[in-house]
Amino acid sequence: MIYQGNRITVTMDDDHIVNFRFDAVEESVNKFDAETNKQFDEAVSALENAAEVKGLIVTSSKGVFIAGADITEFVGHFNKDAAEIEQWILDINAVFNRFEDLPFPKVAAINGAALGGGCEMTLVCEYRVMGQNAQIGLPETQLGIFPGFGGSVRTPRLLGVDNALELIATGKAQKPEEALKLGLVDAVVAQDDLQAAAIDLVKKCIAGDLDWQAKRKEKLVPIKLNTLEQTMAFSSARAAIFAKAHPKQYPAVAIAIETIEKHVNLDRDAALKIEAAGFAKAAKTPQAASLVGLFLNDQAVKKLAKQHSKKAHDITEAAVLGAGIMGGGIAYQAASKGLPIIMKDIKAEQLDLGMGEASKILAKQVERQKMSAAEMGETLSRIRPTLNYGDFGDTDIVIEAVVENPKVKHAVLKEVEGLVKDNAILASNTSTISITYLATVLERPENFVGMHFFNPVHRMPLVEVIRGEKSSDEAIATTVALASKMGKVPVVVNDCPGFLVNRVLFPYFGAFDLLLKQGADFVQVDKVMEKFGWPMGPAYLIDVVGLDTGVHGADIMAEGFPDRMKPDYKGGIKRLFEANRLGQKNGVGFYKYELDNRGRSQKTADEATYELLKDTTDRDKQEFADQVIIDRMMLAFCNETVRCLEDNIVSTPAEADMAMIMGVGFPPFRGGPCRYIDQLGLDNYLALCEQYAPLGKAYAAPQKIREMAAAGDTFYPQA
Repeated sequence: MIYQGNRITVTMDDDHIVNFRFDAVEESVNKFDAETNKQFDEAVSALENAAEVKGLIVTSSKGVFIAGADITEFVGHFNKDAAEIEQWILDINAVFNRFEDLPFPKVAAINGAALGGGCEMTLVCEYRVMGQNAQIGLPETQLGIFPGFGGSVRTPRLLGVDNALELIATGKAQKPEEALKLGLVDAVVAQDDLQAAAIDLVKKCIAGDLDWQAKRKEKLVPIKLNTLEQTMAFSSARAAIFAKAHPKQYPAVAIAIETIEKHVNLDRDAALKIEAAGFAKAAKTPQAASLVGLFLNDQAVKKLAKQHSKKAHDITEAAVLGAGIMGGGIAYQAASKGLPIIMKDIKAEQLDLGMGEASKILAKQVERQKMSAAEMGETLSRIRPTLNYGDFGDTDIVIEAVVENPKVKHAVLKEVEGLVKDNAILASNTSTISITYLATVLERPENFVGMHFFNPVHRMPLVEVIRGEKSSDEAIATTVALASKMGKVPVVVNDCPGFLVNRVLFPYFGAFDLLLKQGADFVQVDKVMEKFGWPMGPAYLIDVVGLDTGVHGADIMAEGFPDRMKPDYKGGIKRLFEANRLGQKNGVGFYKYELDNRGRSQKTADEATYELLKDTTDRDKQEFADQVIIDRMMLAFCNETVRCLEDNIVSTPAEADMAMIMGVGFPPFRGGPCRYIDQLGLDNYLALCEQYAPLGKAYAAPQKIREMAAAGDTFYPQA
């Protein structure tokens, strides 16, 4: 035994080949947390003093090779000043360098995910062998940073500038075949043969069959491109990368490219100093704080879902009532995760529509080679379309997804309750109707909850699980468990009009309507909000949702919250709806939708829209400052989020933020509405509320904001 720790063990076999094994005994995965970094330093020191070592393999005792750095520790590090962050990175890299410089060949045996720091660990070896079930990549830009354990230095020298920049900018994990093609690994073997293959490679190095010292040297020296080749490589990479990632929204990508361009002509040690400075610069951006916070919130929400699921009943079969686009999407989602599901409707053509929706989604996956035709057939076989309730006696949970009409839902729910077993859960996929109200016709209201999927079901990760006044913990637990089993992220909320996501979204649409009334151009508003980071502006969004759906939801919200969601004027959305402009579903809404020569829907601003909107404006068209548009739209959105926390509709800022990101596309790099308020500063945010309060209650600061500002509090812990 050369070294023994509870994170790393180092042993040597009879052939003098060392097994450097990552084995975090008390952890589910290996990661570079503070204790592992300490033991890594100690283990390298032991190797530097060990005698007769001829070669080394790096292995992992876990299913994941190394998950990367410990992100839970990032907040503490990133709250330090840039110089301290830089020194932290340099100290870690000093150990990586000492490992790389050991006087014998090293091979990484990658048995599972090697991501971030895990990938960078493999790069300090001369060779990398990958199992068929493994993946490798550098996802740091998804956290608002970029590789800081030497990844930005070694990848351009190993893969070439173009490949390295794409790998780092996209953050995409590479499958074995892709990694081999890139040159990120040197061989791919069957999982069972992995360690033997790594040892065999080391032995070939020892025997002189492979020039491992030359492999190492290429990582220590500048890249082999002349000035013109470098200029062309970086210019073309910038153009391609920034077409997908806006540098002001995701500055880590721009900082990474800038940093690599600075250090590619330097030797390793000098380049690593440039990398550390660039890493510290990225770590101090608000986007890094938001994206790291987003990761931690995601973990917190999933942990809460596990806690909620503790009292869940077993779910072996589900059913969905209503076989339209939504019902078909729900059926697909269950079947794709291995759960048999009955799809019931009263019309055969609706069943055809639902099966067609599921088939269409699966066919695209076959086309993209994400599944085989046989797997598609197997998935479809888990969906049983039916026109009757014959098989409902054994169903564990029934999801009602009929039209958004309380009378229809009441009739359907009452009917199905009499046909299922006593402990079966009923869940309504309503988007706005009170769960407590829907439960009034049921004999067992304790078994009834809301289960709100978002459209399109297969793409939207969020499911709101709504607790009515009489919903039992067991019913909530079982529904949460089902959502998780279906591959969704459940957030439990309490009952109110619109629940959480739609309750917050409608004041946002209200703010948009008020801007239109005062002469704003809907195209300008869309452009400003898309530049702010939304995937689509409010006009485009309501076109996608459907203006009929929007008007219906707005009426319900106006009844529930008349003080801030019941305007005293007819808004532009309602005016267009009355003109039978429903959005994408009939080709005209705020925009006109036509197919291009590739058959893709394209939107254009329609002059007819401006004519119709004249009926709802009280002044001529005017241009608002971009920041005014942002402030007015975001105040209405964020204030309602805070009111949901005040009213205990949602329990934590983490759940509120994740719901808005997953449910309506709140810009991820801004972290969610609560983190956005924190980053503006509570005092500054309160001042904005007071500035715009004359526009209406939607803009007035909630009491919680006033109290937090007075106390110097924030939604999330600060340095």
